[in-house]
Amino acid sequence: MFDKFLKELSFSSKVTNANLKKLLPKSDMEPLFQAIHYAVFSGGKRFRAFLTIQSAKLFDVSLEQALQAASAVELMHVYSLVHDDLPSMDNDDLRRGKPTVHIKWNEATAILVGDGIQAFAYEILSKRKTHEKASVRLKLISELSRAAGFNGMVLGQAKDLEAEQNSNNLDFKDVISLQKLKTGALFRWSLQAGALLA
Repeated sequence: MFDKFLKELSFSSKVTNANLKKLLPKSDMEPLFQAIHYAVFSGGKRFRAFLTIQSAKLFDVSLEQALQAASAVELMHVYSLVHDDLPSMDNDDLRRGKPTVHIKWNEATAILVGDGIQAFAYEILSKRKTHEKASVRLKLISELSRAAGFNGMVLGQAKDLEAEQNSNNLDFKDVISLQKLKTGALFRWSLQAGALLA
């Protein structure tokens, strides 16, 4: 059973990366695009993509449509990591053993990389290739906005930063609430995506 899970996870990662390479502008077109490729293809399990593809399978949604949604949620996740690493946030020099974007380039580039890929996630979902019905595309965008925004991932990040200052006052309930927002919101969207596409 675990071998099957790993095989599916590997497949999801491979096909999502291939789709992202097709969707993103080529890395040699602009210096900014090189930094974007660095951030997007710096490793990671693509677990949100896996959840999206698996949820789509439950509803017999085509892999092509599932990959659009999977690519969008992975870009949203990468944007959050790039911004999370910034000096004003967690101030990390390394991500998965490699220099973070603001270390390899600079802080301004890291901000622009995050801004660009967040916006591109919504652009992907707005394409007819994602779904022929505009109402379905709008619902996907609306739900991702909610998951990523100030009632989801952004609020979770704010709570995380606050927790670093008040770690002595943090209880288990606070940790659960923080993770539900910061990490769980995009997981939840990934699991909803198949039903929304169907």
